[in-house]
Amino acid sequence: MLAAIAVSQSMADPLSGLVLGDVPQPEPRPGWSTVRVVSSSLNMHDLWTLRGVGHPPERLPIVLGCDAAGYDEDGNEVLVHPVIADPDAGLGDETLDPGRALLSEQHNGAFAEYLSVPTRNLVPKPDWLTFDEAACLPVAWGTAYRMLFTQAGIRAGDRVLVQGAGGGVASAAIKLAVAAGAVVYATSRSADKRAQAESWGARAAVPTGERLPERVDIVVETVGETTWAHSMKALRPGGTIVIAGATSGMNPPADLGRVFYLQQRILGSTGCTRAELVGLLRLMDATGLRPVIDRTLPLEEIHKGFQLMIDGRLTGKLVIHPPAQEAVQQPAQEGALR
Repeated sequence: MLAAIAVSQSMADPLSGLVLGDVPQPEPRPGWSTVRVVSSSLNMHDLWTLRGVGHPPERLPIVLGCDAAGYDEDGNEVLVHPVIADPDAGLGDETLDPGRALLSEQHNGAFAEYLSVPTRNLVPKPDWLTFDEAACLPVAWGTAYRMLFTQAGIRAGDRVLVQGAGGGVASAAIKLAVAAGAVVYATSRSADKRAQAESWGARAAVPTGERLPERVDIVVETVGETTWAHSMKALRPGGTIVIAGATSGMNPPADLGRVFYLQQRILGSTGCTRAELVGLLRLMDATGLRPVIDRTLPLEEIHKGFQLMIDGRLTGKLVIHPPAQEAVQQPAQEGALR
């Protein structure tokens, strides 16, 4: 079957390590299910893998892709919860399992014609959701849902700042916070992305670092170093910053005096549980929310998709479609993929 495979890593030229090739179709195994992929979507996590951030080289080669929607062996329409973990090891929360792995970290990912995952990771796809929409949800929307509802405890009337409008998590956070009855502010360097944020319901979208009309109760951070000082200053006393990524750098300047004197909270958040993904679907059903899809591309053009992400030219999600032909059984190179 055709797949997009990470074979090497480079910070300067990440796409040099991405190849398209034929890999074996997954073999059946107890407790796991094979999914025929209809749609998948790009995430920054895929790019970090190609750059060698957080992914050891000894796990290469590996098929990339964290998100998928398609059909299980019985023809049921499903989306895939991408956190492969033992909920018991995380005291009921699989994101807290020390041995957890996001799809494509230890197991082949979704940029392929077929995918194998634990059966418990399959979630029925509602008929009101398209395959393309479903493939946008697990990582970006699941992450945003956990950040806002589980970690930050958002309430109607809260003031929320979403840094970096336009990214997958940020666009989801804006829409989810608006649906929760919050007043939402967003930032971006791009005038077009600021306009998009306002079209999704943000009360105002300002250039990155610009002062807001008021202080906020919650800041949704996925940018990191570039926006951290602004996030701290925009937060009210007793407010909460919830962070699930740091695309601009992992080491922002600390302002510990502000944190303790103003009794601010900084909370980490990673992915979502299967139950939270189901909760997200229920919220979307109730509100009519749908993900923002920038465009779709065939798997054969995945390099173009990554370049758009690198250049910052995406607003929302980019969906990948695998070819429709039957799987091919020969591997692309020496060494079987895990």
